[in-house]
Amino acid sequence: MALPSKVQWVTFDVYGTLIDWDTGVFQAFKREAAREGFTIEDKDKAEIVRLFHEISQQVEGGSYELYAEVLRQTAVKIAKEIGWSLEPSRSGFLPDSVARWMPFKETAPQMKKFFGKYQTALLSNIDDKLLGQTRRHIPGDYDLVVTAQQVRSYKPDPAHFNEFARRIGTKKGWVHIGSSYYHDVEPCLKAKIPVIWVNRGGQALESGQKKPTEEVKTLLEAARLLGL
Repeated sequence: MALPSKVQWVTFDVYGTLIDWDTGVFQAFKREAAREGFTIEDKDKAEIVRLFHEISQQVEGGSYELYAEVLRQTAVKIAKEIGWSLEPSRSGFLPDSVARWMPFKETAPQMKKFFGKYQTALLSNIDDKLLGQTRRHIPGDYDLVVTAQQVRSYKPDPAHFNEFARRIGTKKGWVHIGSSYYHDVEPCLKAKIPVIWVNRGGQALESGQKKPTEEVKTLLEAARLLGL
């Protein structure tokens, strides 16, 4: 499956692709733990991030709840894993931190290249309120937005992609860009949607995992693939 010869729509995952949520999540944990007298050091970042991705995926796999609630439950479970006695009533610090999750340095200059050349959309595992806070960091005139709240489902379930295809009436001329093999690449491959994997961390494919349409390390490389 190759990239379309004539691209009309480019859709983007948000967190991990445009927004550096690994740093945002870690900083939120470090800040809140310090307020409660529990020490989280910089060397703990990799473990916190690993737990965040592992646990949040588990929570998302249950019955649908707003992403803010997913984050609250995830915070409590991570705290338990690292020995921090976090009261569930204080777990709101994690969804509250989303407004401070910052974009990658390349996000703004690269996204400007897409606006005007292609129709663009955001397909994100988040709720509308929290995405509204994030969009201050990724300004632009996106033509469509599909959130988990709108489809009451979390990627890798296909609802985001099915809803987007329904709204535009076709899958032709569409390329998706995402950083998560699990959340974005895998469902795109199953749905035969060309996908560019922004593999920032150099993740190696496991046995049995299919290759994406294209693999890059940065949004700059993704933009170049699409002639920008």
